[in-house]
Amino acid sequence: MRPFDYHRPDTSDDALKLAGEEAAFIGGGTNLLDLMKLEVMTPDQLVDINRLGLDHIDEVSGGIRIGATVRNSDLADDARIRRNWPVLSRALLAGASPQLRNRATTAGNLLQRNRCPYFQDIDAPCNKRVPGSGCAAIGGELRNHAVLGTSDQCIALHPSDMAVAMRALDAEVIIRDAGGGTRTTGLAEFYRLPGDTPHIETTLAPGELVTAVHLPAPAGDRQIYRKVRDRASYAFALVSTAVVLRMENGKIANASLAFGGLGTQPWRDPEVEALLTGETPSEALFDKAGELLMRDAELREGLEFKKPLAQRVLKAVLTEVTQ
Repeated sequence: MRPFDYHRPDTSDDALKLAGEEAAFIGGGTNLLDLMKLEVMTPDQLVDINRLGLDHIDEVSGGIRIGATVRNSDLADDARIRRNWPVLSRALLAGASPQLRNRATTAGNLLQRNRCPYFQDIDAPCNKRVPGSGCAAIGGELRNHAVLGTSDQCIALHPSDMAVAMRALDAEVIIRDAGGGTRTTGLAEFYRLPGDTPHIETTLAPGELVTAVHLPAPAGDRQIYRKVRDRASYAFALVSTAVVLRMENGKIANASLAFGGLGTQPWRDPEVEALLTGETPSEALFDKAGELLMRDAELREGLEFKKPLAQRVLKAVLTEVTQ
């Protein structure tokens, strides 16, 4: 690990003054420190945000506000989350080990880097790590890689369980800049597709700080998170699905679905949701939804299994949640 300066500011203003191109904010450090040890990330300064008072979960009009440094374990165990947003609690409990959940933070989870082995190997070309160097994953050994939202520059998979549930819940990220201004953006706009610039993963500008996440009131009372992985615990999703659904008179009145293990960002497909809305649940409808979801999947060698797996998972989850 290379030398770096470490700062522990007491206010957001002080933290933002220290931020810059060669600085990184650190909360739990469960992802950042690993990447620093591998020399994948080499910030000159670490700015610890744990003293900024961003560790509260507060009820607000029409929803709840989750501070940037709220620990994943505390968020998963919060009675209000378990009661009104259970899909989020279940997603958090499906991710990582209890020890990591005790350290990992809300903002850190959203901003964690991908787990592509070529990204983590500094001797392999990677456009995320060194723009323009190439993508060793394309043509390499593939299993935990994306099939949706990819480009010829990058096929790295987004790793977060929490972000998948938050995408289905229409979460909004609250961001503060160095000038003291605040802006709010939905997760759909927060994450960027790789395109020709895979090293730019979010719309955060240098020096901006995520201070909280806002969850609106849930759009449905039927909520499920399903994760399929290679082993029972502490493994990233091969395919995961977060479903928030409301039924009226035997029909699907509203459906919000997000997927992990498939996309370069937490994936949501408005056409699939539109297909389901207003329809009576049926096996044929769910099969059609699965085909629609995977219509543009890039099934490179080693990833062919993801299409039938995603379709089976979606069908099983929709069958369960509509019963």
